[in-house]
Amino acid sequence: MADLFTISLIFSSIRLATPLILAALGGMFSERSGVINIALEGMMLAGAFTAAAITYASGSPWIGLVAAIGAGVLVALIHAVASIRYKADQVVVGTAINILMIGLPGFLSGAFFLSSGSTPQIPIENLIPRAPILMAFAFVPLTWYVLYRTPFGLRLRAVGENPEAADAAGVDVATLRYSGVLLSGALAAIGGAYLSIGQSSLFTRNMTSGRGFIALAALIFGKWRPVQTMLACLFFGLTEAITIQMQGVVKLPSGEDIPVQFIQMVPYVLTIVLLAGFIGHSRPPRALGRAYEKER
Repeated sequence: MADLFTISLIFSSIRLATPLILAALGGMFSERSGVINIALEGMMLAGAFTAAAITYASGSPWIGLVAAIGAGVLVALIHAVASIRYKADQVVVGTAINILMIGLPGFLSGAFFLSSGSTPQIPIENLIPRAPILMAFAFVPLTWYVLYRTPFGLRLRAVGENPEAADAAGVDVATLRYSGVLLSGALAAIGGAYLSIGQSSLFTRNMTSGRGFIALAALIFGKWRPVQTMLACLFFGLTEAITIQMQGVVKLPSGEDIPVQFIQMVPYVLTIVLLAGFIGHSRPPRALGRAYEKER
């Protein structure tokens, strides 16, 4: 077991935590405004596919990254319009978006690249393995500053806590909620783009593998606060890095390898355990998930 804890494990944990941090910070803007964002997974998938497809077509990962942000914002706009304007159930809308984005990238990949399983391989010189990591950790203090030291952040948090009082003070509740959801789409898409043009060199079907839900769990575990959420993401990244290194190393008493499937279950089982144990100690924004009807 001592062989598992190395310097390479630390760097691996940081790389694996990067998409979680980006998605969780995005979810923070949405949920601080009062809109539940179950759709982080779908937004990440939109960003991952768009980044890979546009980078392959243009030869520029930066154009791919900008396109990914646009795709994430578009998916977030669907969520925002359904949840804010039409006051649909936010969990149902988010779930529908996730289901849509499981199939849509494969369909588009088949149409454009004649392969529904993955996009073509991107040359290594067109990848950005480090920039999204720097962006993720730079966004943590920036998010803290925006939420706690700017008028926009004050109003966003007020809308998530008491939209009636915010409205009475002259704050446009709908506009603030739209802003929060669209920001969540942009940040989650950057996290997805990192998976396809940072960690990997192509998009594969469902390559997020539940990371959007783990990011949401980290957000709850971090009590909707930037630094604590980052630490939760790093913890989940560490568990995933350990599970990767455990494969073929940790053995059963009989000397046989532990089945890979059991090892790969560890981060998800840990997510369930932590949520079951800590969700009762986290106080979400008071208006989270509640549609606001403006009094006339």
